[in-house]
Amino acid sequence: MQPGQMAYDRAITVFSPDGRLFQVEYAREAVKRGTTTVGLKFKDGVALIVDKRIASRLIESRSIEKIFQIDEHIGCATSGLVADARVLVDYARMVAQINKVTYAEKIDIETLVKRLCDFKQNYTQYGGVRPFGTALLVAGVDDQGCHLFETDPSGALVAYKAGSIGAGKNAIMDVFEEEYKEEMTMDEAVLLGLKALAKATEESLNTKAVEIGVVKASEKFRRLTEAEVEAYVKKISA
Repeated sequence: MQPGQMAYDRAITVFSPDGRLFQVEYAREAVKRGTTTVGLKFKDGVALIVDKRIASRLIESRSIEKIFQIDEHIGCATSGLVADARVLVDYARMVAQINKVTYAEKIDIETLVKRLCDFKQNYTQYGGVRPFGTALLVAGVDDQGCHLFETDPSGALVAYKAGSIGAGKNAIMDVFEEEYKEEMTMDEAVLLGLKALAKATEESLNTKAVEIGVVKASEKFRRLTEAEVEAYVKKISA
């Protein structure tokens, strides 16, 4: 720890002399150490892929969730503290349902993400709380098209064509920079995401540890079955 840093990293509301909020930076570090997560837009939808990092063969893989449905047209994937992510997912679901009850229509993806980021930003501004130690990739389809947003612990949001959070992000983004194409099919997008995931983890993918969620203009958000995931993993392993 740098001399003098101690005075500024205890309180979330205090900036250091060089303009840093250390607690927010620590929350981002929690995300960097989290599970490797990717998202890609394809021509008529968005795919989310997560390596769940199952540490023991004794763990029931289905008990570990890293991809969540928010509404029938929205899903998200998380990296960082899973308990923090559950709070954010519950909040996002509530916002989506309130919008549906109030206006009798599905919420726009960007509107939902901005509300979610406003909620996260509040936890960087007041004493007695800490930032959420998780980042989300939010994927969805609405009247404006297909969307993929990243939200970080500070409450910032960025829209991506293809993005990643968690461990191995830089290696994955290098693959996407070289090989991503906007008019990919769903199969091509999922295979590219798995290829990037395998490169980042530097080992063969475990079918039971990989979770994939997809939303399309013509289909509701869904998580792929274990058999579907296994078929994709076999293709990149061939």
